[in-house]
Amino acid sequence: MSVTHLAAGLDPLGAAGPNDPARESRRRLALLLDATKSAFASVEEAVAAADDLRQGFADDPNAKRLRIALHTGDDSEPTVRRARRLCQIANGGQTLLSATTAAELPLRPYDLGVHRLRDLMSPIRLYAIGDDRPPRSLDQVPNNLPLQFTTFVGRHAELAALRTLLLGERLVTLAGPGGSGKTRLAAQLAADHSEYWPQGAWWVDLAEITEPALVADAVTEAIGALVGSGQLAPQLRGSRLLLGLDNCEQVLDGVADLAAELLRTCPEVTVLATSREPLGIPGEAVWRVPPIATGEALALFVERARQVVPGFELDDAGRAAVASMCERLDGMPLALELAAAWLRTLTPQQIEAGLDDRFSLLTRGPRGVATRQQTLAASVQWSHDLLDDTERTAFRRLAVFHGGFTLDAARAVCDRDVRGTLAGLVDKSLVVAEDGRYRLLETIREYAAARLQQAGEEEATRDRHLDHFLACTEGGDSQDKDVWRIRMQAEHGNLRAALDHGLAAGDPEKGRRLAAGLAWLWHLSGPGHEGIDFLRRAIERAPEDSSPLQSRLFTGMALVADVAGPVGLGVEALDQALKLAADERDRGLPLVLQAVGRLFADLDGAWQQGLTALRSAEVSGDEFVRDASLALQGIVLHLRDEHEQAVPLLASASAELLRRGDRGVAATALGFRAASARVTGDLDLARDLAEEAVKIAAPLGDYNRVGSTRGVLATVHATAGDTEAGLRLMEPVLNLVRNAEVPVVVPGMASALGSLYLARGEFDEAERWLREAAAPTERVTCIAVQSLPSLAAALIGLDRHEEAAALLDRAVTMAGELRMPRVLADAYEQQGHLRSDLDLHHRALAIRVDHGLRLGCVDSVEAIATLTGDDQVLAAARARSDAMMSLDEAIEYVRRTRGPRSRPSAGWPSLTPTELSVAKLAAAGLNNPEIAAKLFMSRGTVKTHLSHIFAKLGIGNRTELATMAAARLGD
Repeated sequence: MSVTHLAAGLDPLGAAGPNDPARESRRRLALLLDATKSAFASVEEAVAAADDLRQGFADDPNAKRLRIALHTGDDSEPTVRRARRLCQIANGGQTLLSATTAAELPLRPYDLGVHRLRDLMSPIRLYAIGDDRPPRSLDQVPNNLPLQFTTFVGRHAELAALRTLLLGERLVTLAGPGGSGKTRLAAQLAADHSEYWPQGAWWVDLAEITEPALVADAVTEAIGALVGSGQLAPQLRGSRLLLGLDNCEQVLDGVADLAAELLRTCPEVTVLATSREPLGIPGEAVWRVPPIATGEALALFVERARQVVPGFELDDAGRAAVASMCERLDGMPLALELAAAWLRTLTPQQIEAGLDDRFSLLTRGPRGVATRQQTLAASVQWSHDLLDDTERTAFRRLAVFHGGFTLDAARAVCDRDVRGTLAGLVDKSLVVAEDGRYRLLETIREYAAARLQQAGEEEATRDRHLDHFLACTEGGDSQDKDVWRIRMQAEHGNLRAALDHGLAAGDPEKGRRLAAGLAWLWHLSGPGHEGIDFLRRAIERAPEDSSPLQSRLFTGMALVADVAGPVGLGVEALDQALKLAADERDRGLPLVLQAVGRLFADLDGAWQQGLTALRSAEVSGDEFVRDASLALQGIVLHLRDEHEQAVPLLASASAELLRRGDRGVAATALGFRAASARVTGDLDLARDLAEEAVKIAAPLGDYNRVGSTRGVLATVHATAGDTEAGLRLMEPVLNLVRNAEVPVVVPGMASALGSLYLARGEFDEAERWLREAAAPTERVTCIAVQSLPSLAAALIGLDRHEEAAALLDRAVTMAGELRMPRVLADAYEQQGHLRSDLDLHHRALAIRVDHGLRLGCVDSVEAIATLTGDDQVLAAARARSDAMMSLDEAIEYVRRTRGPRSRPSAGWPSLTPTELSVAKLAAAGLNNPEIAAKLFMSRGTVKTHLSHIFAKLGIGNRTELATMAAARLGD
């Protein structure tokens, strides 16, 4: 029979208790509710009763805080609880309705959309009468609290006590044996009070983590922090959030270290942990989880029984049997649920009778094992004994999985079709099904593992486990790498277990192949230090091996070291990889990684090495090496300011890389495209590209790509005048680097921060960052030299002119040797400012015009206009709305008027300084490409200048020019 339940209460703006300012209002409301029915045969009656209740309370000072909820369902305790949960999230003055209630009304109330109640169940659609404010649902606070598929029953006293403890302490640990309900109780506690933490309630299941050092990485991934490597506290320092750490016992030291750091450095972070034993650190409030109360245990059994047998009811004999069962199972929720799962085939009396023999087996367990643990083991033993032979075999073999598994993985490991068997194990609560994956609760998994070992099947089963994940890993080459990465990330626990087994085997070949195949996973998503350790172990298992596999392992070492290891490690590994490579398929990736390494110090060498890698890719058909080589060429051309040639290469490479899910290099290529757009003057495009690069890099969660792409976007913000946006973007990266346990290099971070502070006129801070960016000019010249002109600008701002002059002389020399036009033009510009030298600004402008560096042209024109006092040109440079000429006109104007105004139209005196330079080099015998390289201009520009020279001098070729120059210019 369908009934509508009414629940009401006051919006808890103040604390309920002796000091509650609404205490008298609560007492009055309780009296009204006592006089009001709570269940109605029709929805209309329930709505009328709600209106009557609101009117009867209208003259109360807290009338606006009255909230009411209506829910229609059967006449059972779960339906009543759902009405109360609805009321819990209503706003003061609001009447909430469930969808089942709203469907019975003739006029549809306000549709508030889908919301998640604090019972952690699936989201439901909600409605409201006369009030469309969004409810205070679980969705109003950021969270990843686990979705539950069964109702939370009882534990009222425990939740009340824990509320006081949680809101008053920074670290609360729920301690108790496996199966005591720690996890469910903690999750419900977090959900009930999530609104106290505006930055979110975050849940981290540590069951699959076996190494204490990986705890921080697991937390970082769960909460969506910027990067891992255990640097969590700096990101949470200003956050007010709740961090739930579940199943801590097997990584107790790692959890204790992290919790201690959070207590010490993050005053607004509260940690809620569950563990079989306390963390044992100062500031920890330990709360021992008691057995569930007898009445609540009975209710739990009945509700779980109704999921197995709809409409289940207890008669007197059954009630007595269940009460006895609850008591003898010591109030363990897991044991009760396992017992209730058998109601399809057994009566409550049979279940209770079956416990007698099973308990007798473990009543005298090993010394030191808690009685409750023995009781739970007895319950699992009993459940296991009721399985048939097929189910028992599958059950114990599933124990080799860590962190869950798929149906395909279960089929491979169990060596048979397990679809039906797995469904039966799920029904019996021995396996949990969630989101297309399956898992064994940890206590159940430990029991199954003991059975596997007892059956003598452990080695063979672990071999099949290894074979399956080796096949998954090696099958990733032909798939979208992004899809492969996401799929393999879900198997971290299984991959660690398979690697440990494979590398410890007498024949480590399969373990070594698995390590080689996972290099891309560690490169793309970490944890890199773990990957380097596994790869090193794999190499050391066969140190004398000279096979292609050894080459792949060394290549993998370099690949991971590229983003997570010391530079020297990658260099040495690549040398070994190339020495052992069997063919071009094995040579391509090491070659392109070597080219990337040379990029920082030797542009010509990087270009040539990239060509070698490209030829290798053409032979082997390796698409990644091909596109990475093209991206590398685009980067070299970008650094040489050949942007017309660089941009198509970068665009093509990034598109192909993204098509296959190669986020890392794609993000880098997009970052350089954004930089090209910025220096050539298209700030809108630069911002779009940089934002896309940040978006692409974000899922990788590493220092390298995340930090460098943010640096590019921050620089675009600074160029556009929004330095605050740039600094906000870099703040989380900066915090991580500052608190890293080992030195961390984020490409472009120092130069980006230096540019931001320089734009703000904070020259001391700008100098500090730019000096760091320029520091390695003796070793990594091609990248670091770009910061020298900006560093000189900061020194000029600090009135340290002599230091700036020496630095700029160095920048001019290095830029010339490295053939980096933009750096040379920037250096000329700063020298022009330092010396008030108009000719230096014209030199800078000439380089910028020839290379399309439109952004710099603005600075040059403005500097020239300032020195000459030409207000019209100054207006064009500054893009004022009343400017009389465009920027292009201003550029042409200042170039045309450079030098004496009385320059004739023909003969040697008519030549501009640039034309004179071209003429001298042409007369000296240099060809067009050589002149272009010397003067930092394109070959086409050289040709145009020569045409003008020939016309002004009345000659037709280089021979005549050389003869005339010899007579005119001498040596």
